[in-house]
Amino acid sequence: MTLTVASWNVNSIKARLPNVIEWLEDAKPDVACLQEIKTVDEAFPREEIERLGYNIEAHGQKTYNGVAILSRHPIEDVQARLPGDDEDEQARYLEAVISAETGPVRVASIYLPNGNPAPGPKYDYKLAWMERLYAHAGRLLAYEEPTILAGDYNCIPRDSDCWDMAEWEKDALALPQTRAAFRALKWLGYTEAFEQVDGRGHQYTFYDYQAGRWQKGHGIRIDHLLCSPQAADRLEGVDIQRATRGKPKASDHIPIVGTFAL
Repeated sequence: MTLTVASWNVNSIKARLPNVIEWLEDAKPDVACLQEIKTVDEAFPREEIERLGYNIEAHGQKTYNGVAILSRHPIEDVQARLPGDDEDEQARYLEAVISAETGPVRVASIYLPNGNPAPGPKYDYKLAWMERLYAHAGRLLAYEEPTILAGDYNCIPRDSDCWDMAEWEKDALALPQTRAAFRALKWLGYTEAFEQVDGRGHQYTFYDYQAGRWQKGHGIRIDHLLCSPQAADRLEGVDIQRATRGKPKASDHIPIVGTFAL
């Protein structure tokens, strides 16, 4: 039996609802971790999505940020907010246990801060957030269970994950400190799913709306699935579903879907 876990920055669930519904109907992921829903919990379009057979947990805020987890299986042990800073009001982290038929799988939907302009307070916040994620991700490994930290990490891990590094080398997404913080997460014991199944790069999950980036193929790969050893051992494949980016009123991000033999 397989379990599919997807991550997609939808760039506003209200603006993108027809696209999201179409994708859920076509791709039918067992679990979908959404980012940048840009709505408060009460306004999340639950009825439309529940109609497709999904349970829903959302952690949103007005206008900005916001994350959600959709699951065809029961959702338990929900934790909103990343531990480590009780005063951080930005809705960027949601974690839950999916009670699949094959056993529990822990997933998180992550919208990591962008960090621009760098240097500056926003970049300081990004690095501090990544430090908190590092600490929490380490604690999760102690559970010794399949864990998938899915999300928009706002990190270009390698030069091959960008169409032209000369354009991005001074951006917060590609700075050495950002890449080092991302590598540190992997050194804890996590595997980046795409790298495990396709080390070549040159597949992208984000194409800016400006300057015809999508039409020109000028993308970057910043959406990732980080897998605990118990999940990485069961990883069968990763699919970056490019067709969504070519739809009318598309999100500027593309869903990434991991298939796990659980």
